Amino acid sequence: MNTLLDEIVIILQRGGIADATAEATRIVQTAQTSTPADHARAARAMAERRAAGAPLAYVIGHAMFMGVELIVAEGALAPREETELLGNTALAAIRSCGSAAPRVIDMCCGSGNLACAIAHHLPAARVWASDLTDGCIAVTRRNVEHVGVSDRVVVAQGDLFGGLAGFGLEGTIDAIVCNPPYISQGKLATDRAVLLDHEPREAFDGGPYGLSIQQRVVKEALPFLRPGGILLFEIGLGQERQVKMLFDRAKAYEDIRLVANAAGEVRVVSGRKSAEM
Repeated sequence: MNTLLDEIVIILQRGGIADATAEATRIVQTAQTSTPADHARAARAMAERRAAGAPLAYVIGHAMFMGVELIVAEGALAPREETELLGNTALAAIRSCGSAAPRVIDMCCGSGNLACAIAHHLPAARVWASDLTDGCIAVTRRNVEHVGVSDRVVVAQGDLFGGLAGFGLEGTIDAIVCNPPYISQGKLATDRAVLLDHEPREAFDGGPYGLSIQQRVVKEALPFLRPGGILLFEIGLGQERQVKMLFDRAKAYEDIRLVANAAGEVRVVSGRKSAEM
């Protein structure tokens, strides 16, 4: 066992993995559980894939997000720890909204990590998760079943809010969370191109300026939010001014807030639908 672990550590170190020991431990544990009869060969294969740059979550097939274990598979963005700031900010906002049975939309749901975590932590909440691609919808549906929230999470497919037409949600939603693609096409063609080696372009491509989806969601969320309902975005580094401007220009939101992480970087922007709207 120790010899195998040492071997996996060396493979990962050769691939430039910073925390090689911790990741090697998770790879070996996963191999022992998933392929007990031939776990050494499976662990080596997983380590080589990780060393080649595949996200660890894709390699081992699962990830923890906000204390919830999720299935991870190609076709949907692997959940990031940084997105927990959006999730926890949303939980606090929903808990303070005064609704006994909160109604939440997870727009651009990806693997369904926000939808599943919110439903897990708020047992009275109803959540609608929506995305455009077949890959995201397939992984989200698997996670809804895996987490055990299928009775309270609806998965819909479509172009942003188009997937939610016909559900009768207009004017009833307490919170909309959105982790959109927010990297500009220019960056994806240059210094961030490595992201596309293993994960879908749709998860990153935010258009010419990295704001194409936010521009639409700020407007298209309004018919769904109740007065006082909140819209929350995860944003890229340095995008807070532009996203706040989108809220301001809509002339339909108030209480616009910038939320920073532990490093002081603003990564979440939120606004509430004005009461008179």
